[in-house]
Amino acid sequence: MEWTSLVIQLFGPHHGMREQEDFLQGDVLFEGAPLTVLGTTNHAPIGVKLALAQARVVLDTIARHPGRPILLLIDTQGQQLRRRDELLGINRAMAHLGAAIDLARRQGHRVIGLVYDQALSGGFITSGLIADACYALPEAEIRVMRIPAMARVTKLPEEKLAALSLSNPVFAPGVQNYVAMGGVRALWQGDLPAALRAALRDTPTIDQRAQDGAARGGRQLSAAVVQRVLDAA
Repeated sequence: MEWTSLVIQLFGPHHGMREQEDFLQGDVLFEGAPLTVLGTTNHAPIGVKLALAQARVVLDTIARHPGRPILLLIDTQGQQLRRRDELLGINRAMAHLGAAIDLARRQGHRVIGLVYDQALSGGFITSGLIADACYALPEAEIRVMRIPAMARVTKLPEEKLAALSLSNPVFAPGVQNYVAMGGVRALWQGDLPAALRAALRDTPTIDQRAQDGAARGGRQLSAAVVQRVLDAA
């Protein structure tokens, strides 16, 4: 879905969102209450510039609007793969973005992620996966690593990983698999304002992804391992 169509459905034609290159930003009213909205479009690769721009909006919201909810609109092909960004410290810039989102959560801001188009790799990990909860549209595309890349990293044959992906969501891309694993809390279908209203009202402030993954059968061991670590602490 185009971001313009999405925000019109969510906030009406006078939404106040603006696009600067691939960066989306706006202070909108949702059912009479202010909401900070930021994100990316055009399958943007997240480089130093975009990471720092997003972090700046989050930190400004913390400083100027205590407690205001934040909505992250996610459409990214992952981190920017070019020498300039590597030399400038893309790892630190993306870590800074993740830390800013985490700080907002700790300061009492409800942070909601929404994958409305594409979410890949590090650009997704340092945004939607750090929010209180991440949601997605049914037509969204989500993956962290393609099977060929996974095969290179794990040293397992592609054929074996492809076979595993048929029965185990951990090895398979796709929005439904991320719902099964708990990485995506739910899909937003039909009445999008109602879905946002429910997310702002009901999203837990503690991380329940492991428990959701266990309940849905997508990650059967994560919650148990986490509990064993907590019990041993």
